Amino acid sequence: MVQTTKKFGRGAHECKRCGRKQGLVRKYDIYLCRHCFREIAHDMGFEKYT
Repeated sequence: MVQTTKKFGRGAHECKRCGRKQGLVRKYDIYLCRHCFREIAHDMGFEKYT
């Protein structure tokens, strides 16, 4: 059996920092999971609005 990588669907992409496949922020080609995004969003220029 040949193991191939997924080309589409939920498991096709992963976080650039930690490799997690769930909870990805793909908008604007960020490709970070929501946990990593929360840690470095301020450094990237995002601001939290209440």
